[in-house]
Amino acid sequence: MKPLSGKVAVVAGATRGAGRGIATMLGEAGATVYATGRSTRGNLSSMGRTETIEETAELVTEAGGLGISHRVDHTVDEDIKGLFDRVKEEQKGQLDILVNDVWGGDPLTEWEVPFWKHNLENGLLIQERAVHSHIKTSYYGVPLMVENKKGLVIEITDGVSYDYRGNLFYSLAKISAIHLAQAMAQDLKEYNITSLAVTPGFLRSEAMLDWFEVTEENWQEGAKKDPHFIASETPFFVGRAIAALASDPNVNVKSGKSLSSWELSREYGFKDIDGRQPDWGKYFDENVLKK
Repeated sequence: MKPLSGKVAVVAGATRGAGRGIATMLGEAGATVYATGRSTRGNLSSMGRTETIEETAELVTEAGGLGISHRVDHTVDEDIKGLFDRVKEEQKGQLDILVNDVWGGDPLTEWEVPFWKHNLENGLLIQERAVHSHIKTSYYGVPLMVENKKGLVIEITDGVSYDYRGNLFYSLAKISAIHLAQAMAQDLKEYNITSLAVTPGFLRSEAMLDWFEVTEENWQEGAKKDPHFIASETPFFVGRAIAALASDPNVNVKSGKSLSSWELSREYGFKDIDGRQPDWGKYFDENVLKK
């Protein structure tokens, strides 16, 4: 029996990257997964990427679960309500896992630009896409968990601390996800619902593979462009981290915490799909901080 057989999950922002990896690995563990996002076949989002939620749903099913795609713009209330109305109807009110991974800020972030010179409209749009969307999704989804007095809510972020991340608007969005998890944990404590934040390490997403001009088969070549890329991980690594958390009957002891894929790999012993066990935290301490 797979550990998440019979469990129902929603992965918000599952079109590509960490969201796709998480949805797929929840499927590997046997879950029914609603994969949401804006990009569908024949109707791609403004991100300019070719990945779709239908592809993600197919990967979930191929991995051993049941993948269901549902188009949602997570900044639009009616879209989100429609999603959870569908989950409530199809799954008889059951929702065990909610993962907030909506981002959409890559084309909006101006690196190495002080905040007063950054495009303000884009900076505020980052907050709408990556913070407001998370709040709204939990607002409409968590009541299903409250009704059943059980569940797991996970905020996907970048980094485990409140330290500056190189851009004010980017930092604000990623740190907000950590505090959302912490604050929701307090509100949800009496309902037996766990809320926490998780970060991947150096993520070898589809977009990063394109930027380094490599594929998953020859990704190590990317280290010629950036030596730190050698410590990168696939999106499926953080996916296995989420699946491990969702399978842990004592996950509630972690509620309110900010965790990482590498820390969780040390604890639960899972590996990436290529057999490696990348440890971005250790690598960063030894090869970035000390230089």
